[in-house]
Amino acid sequence: MELSRRPAPGHVEFVHRSWPADPNQLAVIRRELSTWLAPLQLTEVEVADVVLAVDEAAANAVRHAYGPDEAGIVELTLWTEEGTLCIEVVDHGSWRPPSDRPAEGGRGIPLMNHMSESVLIRFDDRGSRVLLRHRIPGGDGELEHEEA
Repeated sequence: MELSRRPAPGHVEFVHRSWPADPNQLAVIRRELSTWLAPLQLTEVEVADVVLAVDEAAANAVRHAYGPDEAGIVELTLWTEEGTLCIEVVDHGSWRPPSDRPAEGGRGIPLMNHMSESVLIRFDDRGSRVLLRHRIPGGDGELEHEEA
């Protein structure tokens, strides 16, 4: 038996895009994100987990960052570091704390935490930033056994 290095999966140096903060854009964001993930050679389940976590962050920006008569944007930035996929979701609205009794939803942040390795949420007078991190196969290849 011989050990060899499996070729490292692809990586994404840096991708950035913004969309109108409109509920109709969430499907567009999900589709485009899926194409960004293609070089990473993730399983269907891994892609679904990433897309779901990002969708929740983007939906929160669409629903909560801007007032009813306020136009806004949602930005996504995606990059990889060795063994980690990083995605930042940004809005430029005002932080609105969740109400004690939300009319709908209220499960977005716990869902992001469940789907992602780590979730970091920051907000200030410039808007909100959600950083999602997901493990991906390592950057220098994984050892694979080969029969001699």
